[in-house]
Amino acid sequence: MEEDSSQLVKPETPHNMEAETDEEERDPESNSLRQPLLKRNRTLSSTPQALVGAKVSHIESLDYEINENDLFKHDWRSRSKVQVLQYIFLKWSLAFLVGLLTGLIATLINLAIENIAGYKLLAIVSFIEEGRYISGLVFLTGVNFSLTLVAAVLCVCFAPTAAGPGIPEIKAYLNGVDTPNMFGATTFLSRLVSFQIESLIVGSIGAVSAGLDLGKEGPLVHIGSCIASLLGQGGPDNYRLKWHWLRYFNNDRDRRDIITCGSSSGVCAAFRAPVGGVLFALEEVATWWRSSLLWRTFFSTAVVVVVLRAFIEICNSGKCGLFGTGGLIMFDVSDVKVSYHPMDVIPVIIIGIIGGLLGSLYNHVLHKILRLYNLINQKGKLHKVLLALAVSLFTSVCQYCLPFLAQCRACDPSFSEACPTNDRSGNFKQFNCPDGYYNDLATLLLTTNDDAVRNIFSTNTSSEFQPTSIFIFFVLYCILGLVTFGISVPSGLFLPIILMGSGYGRLLGMAMGSYTNLDQGLYAVLGAASLMAGSMRMTVSLCVIFLELTNNLLLLPITMIVLLIAKTVGDSFNPSIYEIILELKGLPFLDANPKPWMRNLTVGELADAKPPVVALCGVEKVSRIVDVLKNTTHNAFPIVDQGVLVPGTVSTGATQLHGLILRAHLVQALKKKWFLPEKRRTEEWEVREKFNWVELAERELKIEQVAVTHDEMEMYVDLHPLTNTTPYTVVESMSVAKAIVLFRQVGLRHLLIVPKYQGAGVPPVVGILTRQDLRAYNILTAFPHLARFKEEEKDN
Repeated sequence: MEEDSSQLVKPETPHNMEAETDEEERDPESNSLRQPLLKRNRTLSSTPQALVGAKVSHIESLDYEINENDLFKHDWRSRSKVQVLQYIFLKWSLAFLVGLLTGLIATLINLAIENIAGYKLLAIVSFIEEGRYISGLVFLTGVNFSLTLVAAVLCVCFAPTAAGPGIPEIKAYLNGVDTPNMFGATTFLSRLVSFQIESLIVGSIGAVSAGLDLGKEGPLVHIGSCIASLLGQGGPDNYRLKWHWLRYFNNDRDRRDIITCGSSSGVCAAFRAPVGGVLFALEEVATWWRSSLLWRTFFSTAVVVVVLRAFIEICNSGKCGLFGTGGLIMFDVSDVKVSYHPMDVIPVIIIGIIGGLLGSLYNHVLHKILRLYNLINQKGKLHKVLLALAVSLFTSVCQYCLPFLAQCRACDPSFSEACPTNDRSGNFKQFNCPDGYYNDLATLLLTTNDDAVRNIFSTNTSSEFQPTSIFIFFVLYCILGLVTFGISVPSGLFLPIILMGSGYGRLLGMAMGSYTNLDQGLYAVLGAASLMAGSMRMTVSLCVIFLELTNNLLLLPITMIVLLIAKTVGDSFNPSIYEIILELKGLPFLDANPKPWMRNLTVGELADAKPPVVALCGVEKVSRIVDVLKNTTHNAFPIVDQGVLVPGTVSTGATQLHGLILRAHLVQALKKKWFLPEKRRTEEWEVREKFNWVELAERELKIEQVAVTHDEMEMYVDLHPLTNTTPYTVVESMSVAKAIVLFRQVGLRHLLIVPKYQGAGVPPVVGILTRQDLRAYNILTAFPHLARFKEEEKDN
């Protein structure tokens, strides 16, 4: 029974709810910065819609619960040992293929980015060496403009779900929300195009090569999940492989597991961090976890890192064009000695506090900017593309012009690297300086984002950068990090936050001077880690990712302290950035921790606020089924039999709750014309002749696509064999908080409420709870008096 609704802004008081309702009634087309991105009906349950990528879509919940009907039980009992081994072998084979393909695509993406950006930067250097500064600016902005145009057009016109990081949608999917077209072939190819130019795969160019302040980490997680989804279902919807073995994966539970492997593989591919990828999936993305899934995700990330390492060895020999030591190489700071001093505790704590404060501030401001961008994007596709192009122009002008503000610095003979250099990378770029001098700000801005991180993380370079240059770098990337995220191109949050955090971390290291034993490059690493924890609110996975990135285990103690402090400070102000995006998009994500005020409400009271339950008989008339399917939007119906003989007694007047049947299964029964001329129960062999367990996993068929004649309307359908006889039930006196924990941890789509007292005239089912019924906003809308308890919790 799923009439989901999603609210994007949570009201703080009932008065706010009434005011917003009146405002919408006065002007239904109005939309301000304080209103939800999607307007909803103020009811406990209504039609579910959400922003998936950049597209408004109808959403439903997933069936992670095992549907134990007669067909499933027969299929399970009839499986031989060979079939069980096939199933196990296929799960590990798919995990291997996910890791292999994700590693190969990540390698090609990095190859393309390094070569495109490299040749672009070399061309700019040639203009600067000739003194043609205006021509260099025009060339840079023109190339970046073209690259951004390609990426934006692909996302706006062909695959709206490819825009953004993709991680919030994947997180919602693994939480039980079906995000349509999120893992389709079109989305996959569009994300692929947006990060590479490779004629063997697609042949285009995109957002990262354009120098925008975004990373490839989020899109790589999305690409890994797309690969996993396509492999699990045998390919795109229109070209699926009909391989017999793949029938084992024709269900949401196994698809969820393989997509979890894909998300961890994407993080591993982005950071070359296999353990960090597994922990990221465990801590941030996955809602449901078990030990066997842990092994498979680790296996997938191991395959990814082997593929990446193999290509690194090949590219180090110079066979990959300009791609050599960049792209796949970690931000290595293992060459510096880490020694601790009691005085170092103070700046470490300060970094953590600053990271938490700036992280929460970043989340707050980005929240407002995303609302503003939504108003612009509502004007149409052209405005989406123009917004992306405007950000690209602003970024290009800043990256090219700001280095002219920096003073040229003389090269120190003690520098271990060549100084100055006009190569595409390096720590001492000459830019507009005379021979023997370098421009430290050009070193950070006129390069790829990955090389900028390497430069600012570089150790034993205490005299390389001027404080003013680092300050300009920090302020610029704070602005770019805010205005770039949200445009219609594939984008990741990891790298922009790392760039911002490393800026203020390095500034603090400069301020400490001789009072600390820690290298300035390590301060930059700690600053990046603190800002990521302050914004994303991750700890364990971030700690391991940074250790694998920097290759310095001695950073472990202070990194842990910084992450814990930053997360604690950030949690005091607002949710994580991914939770904010989930709320903005209207994706009905169920949090692990119910609100304390939910213990003041029972599920029976929730059921009273909903329409009456629509139940069907075990042997139901066709006309009744058609009428229910056409006139309701429920996705499940209780099957109730009257006058049942109670086993062990002679009583025949009992009422039995036989189970729960899905809308998709009712439509399948109508489509296959499984009709009976008389009202009777069918035999098991009759059911197996007409249906199989694999067919019942399909959910695409709609009642509008099924034709039923007038004579067939008077016939009957035996629904018992198609009914899930073991649905999860709760008694009506259970608190909502406890019901949410059960709903989320088991991965339910429907939760039946049964009465506390049994007797004549008491229905066997009081109500059915869905995901939307358990969302805090919807509950407060139906029960405004609970807002008082919410305010008391804030005061405490």
